[in-house]
Parts: sequence; structure tokens; C-alpha cells
Amino acid sequence: MSTRARIAAAVLTVVIVALIARRVPYAALVAAFRDANYPVFLGLMVPNTIFYFCWDTLVLKTAIRWFHGDVPYRALLPVRAASYVVGFFNTHAGRGALAAYLWRRLNAPFLELGSTVAFLVLTEYTHLILWAMLGVFAFRSEVTASLLPVAAAVAAFWIAFFAYARLHITPRRALRWLFAPREWQLFRTFRRATAARYLQIVVLRMPMFAVSVCAHYFGAQAFGITIPFGQMLTFLPVIFMVAALPVTVAHLGTTQAAWIFFFGQFAPAPRLLAFSLVAHLTFTLTRAILGLAWLPVAYADLAAPRPTQEEKVRRSFA
Repeated sequence: MSTRARIAAAVLTVVIVALIARRVPYAALVAAFRDANYPVFLGLMVPNTIFYFCWDTLVLKTAIRWFHGDVPYRALLPVRAASYVVGFFNTHAGRGALAAYLWRRLNAPFLELGSTVAFLVLTEYTHLILWAMLGVFAFRSEVTASLLPVAAAVAAFWIAFFAYARLHITPRRALRWLFAPREWQLFRTFRRATAARYLQIVVLRMPMFAVSVCAHYFGAQAFGITIPFGQMLTFLPVIFMVAALPVTVAHLGTTQAAWIFFFGQFAPAPRLLAFSLVAHLTFTLTRAILGLAWLPVAYADLAAPRPTQEEKVRRSFA
């Protein structure tokens, strides 16, 4: 991230936090922190984060096996955890660290591995949108109905993108520049992925959100917040997508504003702000602890000499 981007992110974070602070009385916010049932909350949210880490590593292993070669699950745990630490400071750097480790491990072209990381990012957003659409269709209301055009837009995007990446189109000479990127290494995984692979990776991610939505649904009650499950199912994926945008420092501000915007009719703003801050902090700190615990192992793997072809073959039979 450039200096200008860092300054812009810091300014945006300050602006959003200041706008929220104007709306939330300080005394009510302190009371919301004080009255929360932290043993229940932590008993839900910490295991949720650990499950997320373990399952996220499984998703990564599956995609790597499909498109590059098999890597043992235990070998991916350290770098997946360490990438969370790097990603806390810079989301793209975290993804780059992950691709760098795989490049050393598999001796595959870096951009081809970057293509798989990009594939995982796009399918993650898709899986969240599908959960939101499930909430829209299962618990319809005037608010959720406004999200229906999103489903059509996402479907149109994937149809066009899949056709672009997969179909053997020979464009006229004047349009070759438009179709050239699909031959780049950065598009390799998208070229190779069949429709079944897209579906499989989206379905494989679903337990992560299923556990998370239940943890947030009951965790909110520890702060005296009762949100209908249908509303939680519909809007929590949207909040997660907003939180993933690398536009603020440590993803602060945007997440809290989204909680207040989507669920303000079910609980006072101070309670929603307190819950979203503690939930964000718990998720971030738990992942940071996991990352720091695995960081020496990940660093040793990154610093070690790249394996020869003979060593890779020997590892595959170990």
C-alpha cells in the first residue's frame, strides 16, 4: 500500500469513527461494555475463529491440490496463520505472502499461484452473496427485497467471466487486446477451473459461514441484542464483505457503521457498537495469536532453500 493510500485509509477511518461517535452517547457505550456477558461471548467467538482458521486452511489445501499439486494440510497451517498477521497491516501483502510460500514450496510460477489466490478471493465473495440471497428468499421483506438485483448482477458477472476465461473465442484482430489477458499466467486457474470446481469451492466454504452466523446470533445476545435470525443471515454476509474492503485502518469504522445501519432497528446504537467492536477485536486478536504462534515455523519454511525436484518427489511419497 502506497503512502497516499495509507493516509487516505487513516483519514477515512477517523471520519467514520467520528461520525459514529457523534451518534452514540459515551455513557451508554460504557454501560454496554460493562453489562455484557463476556464468558458466554468468548465461549462462542473464540472457537468460531479457531474453526474459521482450520476450515480456511482446508479450503486452501483443496484449491492448491486441484490446480498445482498436493501440499500436506499441516504444512499449510503455519503460512495460513502467518498470512493473517501480515494481512492485518495490508490485505494484499497477506495474500502475497501466501503466494510466496506456495511458490517456494511447489516451485510453480508465482503468478500462477497468485491466480489461485485470486480465485479463492472471488469465490469467497460469491459464497457470501449466496448466503445473503438465501436470507433474501427465505425471509422476504421490503428491506431484503431491495437486494434481489444483486443476485441477477452476480449471476451475469459469473456467466460473462466464465465465458471470457473458458470459451475458445477467436476475436477479430481489433479486439485481441481485450481478450489477451485471459492468456496471462494470472488467469491460469480461472481458465482451468470448470463450473463444477467453482460450485465445489463455494459449497466447501459454507460451513465457515454457517458456524459464524450462529456464533454472532448467540454472541449478540450476550450484549443484550436480539436480532431475528433471518435478518442476521441476510445482512451478516454483507457486513463481512464490507469488512473485507481494504479502505480503513485494520478494517475499523466500516464494520461498525454497517452493524448500526443494518441492525439499528433491533437494538440501540451503543450496544451494536460495543458488540461489533468486541467481536472485531476478538476475531483479530485470536487470529493474531494463532499467527504469532505459527510465525517461527512459517519463517523457517520461507527462509529455507527451495526444494529440488528430487526432494519434492520424495516428499510426495513420504
